[in-house]
Amino acid sequence: MSTPSLRERDARVIAEIGRLRFSPLSLVGGRGNRLIEEGGREVLDLSGSAGPAALGYGHPAMVEAVERAVRDMAGASLLLYPNEPAVSLAERLLAVTPGSGERRVWFGHSGSDANDCTVRVLAAVTGRSRFISFIGSYHGNLSGSMGISGHTAMTHTLPRPGVLLLPYPDPFRPKFSAEDVLALLDYQFETTCPPDQVAAVFIEPLMSDGGLIVPPHGFLKALQDRCRRHGIKIVVDEVKVGLARSGRMHCFEHEGLEPDLVVFGKGLGGGLPLSAVVGPAEIMDHAPAFALQTTAGNPVATAAGGAVLKTIEREGLVERSARIGKLFSDGLRALAEKHEIIGDVRGRGLAVGVDLVADRGTRDPVPATTTAKIIYRGYQLGAAFTYVGLKANVLEFMPPLTLTDDEAAEGVAIVDRAIEDVLAGKVADADVASFMMW
Repeated sequence: MSTPSLRERDARVIAEIGRLRFSPLSLVGGRGNRLIEEGGREVLDLSGSAGPAALGYGHPAMVEAVERAVRDMAGASLLLYPNEPAVSLAERLLAVTPGSGERRVWFGHSGSDANDCTVRVLAAVTGRSRFISFIGSYHGNLSGSMGISGHTAMTHTLPRPGVLLLPYPDPFRPKFSAEDVLALLDYQFETTCPPDQVAAVFIEPLMSDGGLIVPPHGFLKALQDRCRRHGIKIVVDEVKVGLARSGRMHCFEHEGLEPDLVVFGKGLGGGLPLSAVVGPAEIMDHAPAFALQTTAGNPVATAAGGAVLKTIEREGLVERSARIGKLFSDGLRALAEKHEIIGDVRGRGLAVGVDLVADRGTRDPVPATTTAKIIYRGYQLGAAFTYVGLKANVLEFMPPLTLTDDEAAEGVAIVDRAIEDVLAGKVADADVASFMMW
């Protein structure tokens, strides 16, 4: 009897409800900015494992910090006792995150639980039960964070009662302009959504899972100003696009936002489960035992978080993300001269989306099967990336912040060849039938 492959074993034991699979890639290791699949082949990681692998794999700073924390563990929880790595990380987060007044940090395991905590504590503190979010937004997969999300992949779960989902203005497909959305908000405030019932607005300064949409200049600032007039808190979700990824330390800095609360996740832990909320003390200290998780803030995960923030500063990853991101994006834009299927290349820093269209005139998106075929062929050629967007037609690139110039050029070449081969019919529908996941 033959030995089953890793993918076959995975299918037998890992629940469908807890996984997405975009290609046949099955992993046994990782090194630098490359993943090592079963059999030993190395694949360039252009997705950063969907964002968390901010420093790639096996970065010396991560290895040293985690090994030291494991060898001399200061407990296993922040629940009962403070530990040095957690307190140090909280101090560093407060130092690098703009804000005024006395503030506190809450630690969790993922962006989902951080946004969930934020929803619950804001409703309790303000006495207001309603929230504003956007169609296309993704804030997590717990009941609270899912309830304020508006992604088409989440229609299996109803939004939280009273949530107002606004269109997110898309400059490439301007069905709703920034002015339209603001006028709609004003009208909702005048009619069915009294602003004194709204606790907060949740903002993605770059809508990631909705299609890597960069908002029109000034829109989010105008939204913030409207909400401020009504005492509505500003929550910025930096889970996927924060901490140097956008070419600035915080993506909201591109938009001139001054958030009340900032939510971190994914890259904060460098691949380990870690999230955080930074906010005013009067909110974050609302009540003891309000949002407990036994292993949240544990010394190993927070030591990893400390290593991430120190490495961002020491290796100049904010500036590097801006420079390499431009190099990579410019390379992808050059491909648009060759491939009519590329309708738009957008993003900030090393958060880049390629919007695939069936027709440049109408800007109609390609079928999801076409997107999946390009990802599948990219895997065959040696690169891992994924897709996002409400129509599953946007190639998403969230590589490690340590991506090199040569690797950026390599990635562009692979995307070029993958598109060319798919358009030439070299990938069949049957090849990607099991990878239509999002």
